[in-house]
Amino acid sequence: PNLLVNGSSGMAVGMATSIPPHNMGEVIDALVYILDKWRWIDNINVTDLMQFIQGPDFPTGGLVFRSKKIKDKEIDAIGNAYATGRGRVTVRAKAHVEQMGRNKSRIVITELPYQVNKTNLLCRIADLHRDGKIEGLTDLRDESDRNGMRIILETTRNVQPEEVLSELFRLTPMQSTFSISLLALVNGEPKILTLKQALRVYLDHRLEVVRRRSEYDLTQARSRAHILEGLLIALDHLDEVIDLIRRSRTVETARANLVKRFKLTEVQAQAILDMQLRRLAGLERRKIQDEYKEKQKLIKFLDRLLSRPELMRKMVKEELLE
Repeated sequence: PNLLVNGSSGMAVGMATSIPPHNMGEVIDALVYILDKWRWIDNINVTDLMQFIQGPDFPTGGLVFRSKKIKDKEIDAIGNAYATGRGRVTVRAKAHVEQMGRNKSRIVITELPYQVNKTNLLCRIADLHRDGKIEGLTDLRDESDRNGMRIILETTRNVQPEEVLSELFRLTPMQSTFSISLLALVNGEPKILTLKQALRVYLDHRLEVVRRRSEYDLTQARSRAHILEGLLIALDHLDEVIDLIRRSRTVETARANLVKRFKLTEVQAQAILDMQLRRLAGLERRKIQDEYKEKQKLIKFLDRLLSRPELMRKMVKEELLE
């Protein structure tokens, strides 16, 4: 389900989409849960799915506030967004205070909210300090390396680093709001999807893919098995077939004679005429017989698969887990 896993954002006339990225393992666990409970799919709710998908999985880390207050009432911001397809969540940078000695301390930022640019954030903090809106900073540097992010803000002795941190959350993008709008094109029409609907639409798509792929494979297997049947008939009456072809003046005559004598189709007769001499060897004959058995087995499997929806769901599940 690329749309949920990778996330997406875009704007059109009168509508916008903003889908946060999610953890692939969690999303697939939720899909498997739906497939396992397919008979009771109408009873599955957001709470059931949030056992697996607990929230967005932002690649830059940070903390997501699950609850928020609206008119002195606590609501589940993430659950509400998943249930309705729209919502807003607060994302905050991950930071902690370290003591340095001589009664000095420093603030260390290790993760940033999604889509917050580190360079722009550093410039914003420097500007606020220069303008006197944030006081008590003595040094600002970026110590990020291949092991991860590490932004250092050293503070003076006469300020509480927790208070400085609180001001940084208030005045900089270290705390920001991410709008969730699960708007997607479903059968060519823009539609706001709940989390359950987004997963269901994807599963319907996968089932359609499996059905169409299996139908195509079945057609190909039957076509090949039909040709192999003709080749096996020719190998069973090899001397007669060779004699009949040698006595025929043209390819068309030979084909017509084969069709008439052995009750073959035009396709089978043409396959016999196209057969290479090496196919007459015993080992090659065995290969044809083995391939024919394999095709018959595949046809039986695909016929059974297409006639039983539960087997198609099982295949979708196996492919997702793989």
